[in-house]
Amino acid sequence: MQKLNILFEDNHIIVIEKIPNIPSQSDKTEDMDMQTMVKQYIKEKYAKPGNVYLGLVHRLDRPVGGVMVFAKTSKAAGRLSEQVRQKVFKKKYLAVVDGKVEPEQGTLEDYLYKDERNNISRVVKKEKKNAKFAKLDYKALKYNEVKKLSLLEINLHTGRHHQIRVQLANFGHSIFGDQKYGTRGKGRQIALWAYELTIEHPITKEQMTFKNLPQANGTWSILQRDKTY
Repeated sequence: MQKLNILFEDNHIIVIEKIPNIPSQSDKTEDMDMQTMVKQYIKEKYAKPGNVYLGLVHRLDRPVGGVMVFAKTSKAAGRLSEQVRQKVFKKKYLAVVDGKVEPEQGTLEDYLYKDERNNISRVVKKEKKNAKFAKLDYKALKYNEVKKLSLLEINLHTGRHHQIRVQLANFGHSIFGDQKYGTRGKGRQIALWAYELTIEHPITKEQMTFKNLPQANGTWSILQRDKTY
């Protein structure tokens, strides 16, 4: 089992760095998943007998890495889930995308339809049955003139299936390494990272922000020598 990077832990919550290409929770592949890994960590660290409770509050797509929070009690899980519904729970992402993004900052609003059979989403007209509203803000932080790649900060307002990936592709700036929606970087790791998470602690009510950056190599070498985020 891979070693966990624990960003914060107390009796109520545990915040970790999700490892890219590992599912957030168990799925039909039966591959090792982050929820199981964290459960095993808690069981071993505290020598807990029997099953360990660990509430899944939110998910990240399998290929995506970054900050995730799990609840260690059912009360914490319920309160964090309510924060997700009330939009108190806030996530920001970094993405490396194709081309120079103009305007440098803005808002994307679309309606997305999830194709369950093929596990993809696409932008559709508002009138389409089962279409869901999707909104995000983006800000261009950096542009690599040689590689023709931009580094974006994404502020997510809604949590739709593959939302960031679909909306950016529809915008004409697909994420580098996105195997489903991308135009460049086929066979490479997707350059999408959940780098900041803000929550209200479910017990103390303290506002807490956690940050975690990917290693600045490969596609993410665009992060080097830049302290603006």
